[in-house]
Order: sequence, then structure tokens, then C-alpha cells
Amino acid sequence: MDLGLALARQEQGASRLDVLGAMIRKEQLKSKGAMAQRILIVEDERTIADSLAHTLKRERFEARIASDGEAALVLAGEFKPDLVILDLMLPGIGGLDVCRVLRRKSTVPIIMLTAKAKEVDRIVGLEVGADDYVTKPFSMRELVARVRAALRRQSMLAQPSDEPGFDDGHITIDLAKPSVEVKGKPIVLSPRELSLLRALLAHRGRARTRHQLLEEAWGSDEYIDPRTVDVHIRWLRQKLEPDPEHPQYIETVRGIGYRFGR
Repeated sequence: MDLGLALARQEQGASRLDVLGAMIRKEQLKSKGAMAQRILIVEDERTIADSLAHTLKRERFEARIASDGEAALVLAGEFKPDLVILDLMLPGIGGLDVCRVLRRKSTVPIIMLTAKAKEVDRIVGLEVGADDYVTKPFSMRELVARVRAALRRQSMLAQPSDEPGFDDGHITIDLAKPSVEVKGKPIVLSPRELSLLRALLAHRGRARTRHQLLEEAWGSDEYIDPRTVDVHIRWLRQKLEPDPEHPQYIETVRGIGYRFGR
């Protein structure tokens, strides 16, 4: 091969590498400049809390630790977390009470940590406003996946929507804002509840199975128990229905699942 041609090709290759390197450095700087999402860890077992914080920081999250319920509520107000990882068993103010207080003030996603594997304990956590639960001992990889999934859903809910709303005089739903009102009074829905309502409205009048609703409202999350849908349906009925025991809007379709029937 001609020496001049070989040198030209070598220079061309080096030039391409320089361009590629510049692009990579630009993306790295952009990533460093982006604000890290904030995670509040509420856990009284220091070893677990430190391990969680280390893992989340390695995954480029900003993490803070509260070791009891009272500290958690104070730090939640100061830190303004994007997500809360909340242990069920805490000294002083328990995890369920912390969850109730947070949910009254905010729609921040809450992942409950519990050493109790009984179904009733998981359901109670969901019913007071938790969006998800993880049973100890747990995989850090699984927990990080759940954190990312919850933040992704929250981000999707914050995006403007051109989906149809609903207004029959009793309930007014505007998915573009999003906002929900019952008899003109604003109703606060958790991210899970809003995602589920969006999925039901998207197929208004048609029955959806629990697995379909999980896929549409939660995303393809293999860790979610289908019975979680039942808990959130109950919550929606309590907030939207004139008589939750005899629902007019969110109907149970026996043998299938649920539908928004109006």
C-alpha cells in the first residue's frame, strides 16, 4: 500500500476517534450537570440504610437517610424527595403513620420495606398510600429496578397528555393537567391511582383484566402482584364513587376484572 495513502487513512481514523471521544465527553458532562433525583431512605437498621444509600449513589441518585419516623417527616419537608423508601417497622412514629402523613401532603412515590411477608401486611401498606412494597431480605438490583420504574411512571404522569378526559357533573377528570374533581372539589390521587384511572379511561366501557391493567398502569413490572390492582381500585372507589360499596363508575366485571362503565 502507498505510504501516503496509509497515513491519510490513519489520520482519518484518528479524526473519527477524536469526534467520538468529544461526543462521549459532552454526554458525560451533560450527565454530571443534570440534577440527580433525590431518594429519602427511612430505615432504622444502619447497615441496611448505609448499603441502600451507597447503592443508590452509585446509580447516580442523591440519597439521604432518616433513622426514625419523626426525622423522616422533617427531612421530607426539607429534602423534597422524588421518591421515599420507607421501612414499615420504625421506632417512634411507625412506617404506616409516616406513609399516611406523606400521602396527605404529597403524591411522592413511596416504596415500603417490610420484614413481614404476610399478605395482610402488604395490603395494609398499600392501603395507607404506599405505591409498592419490598419484603426483606431483598435484592439491591430488584429494589433499584423498582425505584427506576416508580420514577419513570411519575415522570410520565407529569407530561402533558392529549388523552380524553371525563365530565358528567359529578366527576371531572382532566388528564392533560392532570387533575380530578368530585363535585367541584379537587381530589388528590397517588401516582399509582392516577395511572390506573388513566388506563381505565383509555378503554372506557371495556373490561380489562388485572394483568392488562398492570401492564398499562404499572408498566411491564414482573415484581407486582396482580392483587395490587384490587387495592388501588378500592382506593379509587373511595375517592370517586358516591357509594364505594355500590360503584357506578369503576365496575367489577366478574371473571374478568374491571371497567370504567360510564
